[in-house]
Amino acid sequence: MERLPIDDILPQVTENLAKSRALVLKAAPGAGKTTRVPPAILDAGLAVLADKKPGKIVVLQPRRVAARAAAARISEERGTALGAEIGYRVRHEGRSSKETRILICTTGVFLRRLQDDPGIEDVAVVIFDEFHERSVDSDLALALTRQVQQEIRPDLNIVVMSATLDGAPIASYLNDCPALECPGRTYPVDIEYMSHATNARIDDLVVDGLMRMLDKNDGDVLVFLPGVGEIRQVQNALESKATNEKLALMPLYGDMALGDQQAVLLPSKNRKIVLATNVAETSLTIDGVTVVIDSGLARINRFDPALGINRLDLSRISKASATQRAGRAGRTAPGACLRLWSEREQSQMDEYELPEIERVELSECMLQLLAWGEHDFDAFPWFEKPPAAVIERALELLERLGATEGGKLTSLGKEMARLPLQPRLARLLLEGAHLGQPRRAAICAALLSERPPFKNEERGGPKDHHSANYQRTHHTDSDVLEQVRAIENFDDNGERRSIMGELLPGPTKQVLKISDQLTRLLDGDGKDGDAKVKAKAKDTVTADDALLRAIMVAFPDRICRRRKAKDPRAVMVGGRGIKLAEQSTVFEAPMFVAVDMVDLNKPELSVRRASAVEQGWLPQNLISSSIDVSYDKSRQKIVALKRTRFCDLVLDESVASIPPDIDVSAALAQAVAENFDLETLVDDKAKEYLARVQCLREWLPELELPDLGASPWETFLTSWCAGCTSVAELRERSLVDAINANLTYEQRTALAKEAPEQFKLTGGRFAKLQYELGKPPILPARIQELFGFSKTPSIARSRVPLMLHILAPNYRVQQITHDLAGFWKNTYPDLKKELKGRYPKHKWPDDPLQK
Repeated sequence: MERLPIDDILPQVTENLAKSRALVLKAAPGAGKTTRVPPAILDAGLAVLADKKPGKIVVLQPRRVAARAAAARISEERGTALGAEIGYRVRHEGRSSKETRILICTTGVFLRRLQDDPGIEDVAVVIFDEFHERSVDSDLALALTRQVQQEIRPDLNIVVMSATLDGAPIASYLNDCPALECPGRTYPVDIEYMSHATNARIDDLVVDGLMRMLDKNDGDVLVFLPGVGEIRQVQNALESKATNEKLALMPLYGDMALGDQQAVLLPSKNRKIVLATNVAETSLTIDGVTVVIDSGLARINRFDPALGINRLDLSRISKASATQRAGRAGRTAPGACLRLWSEREQSQMDEYELPEIERVELSECMLQLLAWGEHDFDAFPWFEKPPAAVIERALELLERLGATEGGKLTSLGKEMARLPLQPRLARLLLEGAHLGQPRRAAICAALLSERPPFKNEERGGPKDHHSANYQRTHHTDSDVLEQVRAIENFDDNGERRSIMGELLPGPTKQVLKISDQLTRLLDGDGKDGDAKVKAKAKDTVTADDALLRAIMVAFPDRICRRRKAKDPRAVMVGGRGIKLAEQSTVFEAPMFVAVDMVDLNKPELSVRRASAVEQGWLPQNLISSSIDVSYDKSRQKIVALKRTRFCDLVLDESVASIPPDIDVSAALAQAVAENFDLETLVDDKAKEYLARVQCLREWLPELELPDLGASPWETFLTSWCAGCTSVAELRERSLVDAINANLTYEQRTALAKEAPEQFKLTGGRFAKLQYELGKPPILPARIQELFGFSKTPSIARSRVPLMLHILAPNYRVQQITHDLAGFWKNTYPDLKKELKGRYPKHKWPDDPLQK
């Protein structure tokens, strides 16, 4: 057996684990930790239980293909048959026996094992491999295993392994356990950078890089790409060259059938070019690979709280991930890695990825914790606690799905937790079974848990000429139902063509395989169980309606109401706008579920798969009616609408009378403030009254008049709007009363006396005074109306003389003065001569002091 770098420290591994019951091991890619550490622990006699009986070593892998490959490699090295001493178990597949001592499984499988057997009584050692990937499942599994060790199984051993993760925080978390490090790859890897890569297309970059590396290096090539779309682009770009030069182009991504993934690991007679997502980043050894071409990109799952969904963002990988990828080239021989970015960009990359538990939706995690019996999520021993808002949102979804009530797990929630599905799909499966369609619901759940098995289709929908034409001339009730029908048809008679596109046999068989296992989980006796569940269902529900209703209850927060008939645009629960993508065939249903959404960085989410909903199916406990008052801009008034809602989604609305017990003044005040310049609405009488108050406050401070400001209308707005429902009514109201409400009786009396609205002139006429803050009050009066006044009149306890606008009989200003005595003496004589001839009928006494 070939010697690997990890072999040198295996004695330290077993010695430290025997002493501490916990260990952190950091070993560089290619060191051999995955295949050598578990057997070393077994051979050292550490896989024993408290009663000294033999126990199992469970090795947790983040990916299915890595688990199977690791089990096969260890079996080969130990010369045993796979499934005997060494076994594996992944979702829907596994090989193990009573003799199995080392079981390699995915983290999700292990979590379900914990639910069934919290003490994991036959397990002596749990090894977390590639922990640096920090999936939600791995963080949760570590916390639960640590809790088991502390509270139930002090004899349990825990080992955390990684190629790149900083081991100190984990060692501290595991009670300051030993942390070991194994430096060095098996073989050296030369790193090259492509400095001119910034703005080029990714497929062009890969093709250029491949040509460069093929000429300089022997061996197979592993190309890291962000997603399936990019894999197909590069595959298409390389097709002719691959044919001419006998290159084997081989895609590798997580949603592939396990058998197809495994085929990539087998030897090939032609030079292999493996086009892979980050599924190939860890634990896999693809024999013959000595060249890695790294795009430096990955699609990272992130929860968008504004949208309420997880979305795959195209992101730059971390330095740790780049190190891990480069290590793939040095597993079996000296290798080379071409990074399609510059050294400067390398220096700017993050050290590590943000842990998944801090960036994705956590309803499945929270369901598992509730099933575990955990309710105090603050006290739960997280390795790194997720944000409180994310936990709260996950709990809200579980409540909507019926998995919890008042924060406690329901019987339905317990059933959901035991199924190997995310909560939405578990709810779908159980509802479909309840309505008599367990087999069809199982196909649907399996379909939605995998990549759609349609040719040239990443999300499912018409693509070929036949189905595209059909889609333009026909509508369906559900894109998902049509896909399920296509799979059923394939299962019945092998037909691959459908209105939703051509089915791919391998992925379709994988969906059917998963659905078979889900059906067996519903009732262990297969078809007989199918009949038993059907017997419980209501006879009035058709097979199609049963599935549509099951889809609806799985996505209650994604129910949409079309904006208008046949409009692809709709509003979703929560108020977000959506638009049906062209490939959707659901373009008539007034209401539908947005099953499959993507964010295209547009105002509306794009819905690729939808499913019709009838209003009568909606859970009655989530339907409410209310009379809502709102401002109608076109009519400039408050109106009342009776609205029926599902959650916050308006289903129906009609005009209603404003109930007498509803005070609409606040709503009108808000609408007026948002839509009008208040100065344009306030009546002149109120403005003049305010000016009198402001002036008198300045002239007679001893009155202690309130400071109302230069434009206090917003302060008075609510009281002004009291009893009104429209802007027209406001225009008819004066704000004088609102101002007066701020004055005492004594202040109002003083205002009337010391800053009067009018002033009595000779002849008995009352002239209106004009007030403006910071200026003297103005009294406009004809000359004859001032006869008898020897001096300028004043107000405000005689402290403020009036500014006289002295008018001719034709009301034209002849003089502006605050010195009336000076006017009589110096100006009046000449003015009298000029005006007496033009206005002989008016009095022009020689002595103007006579009335």
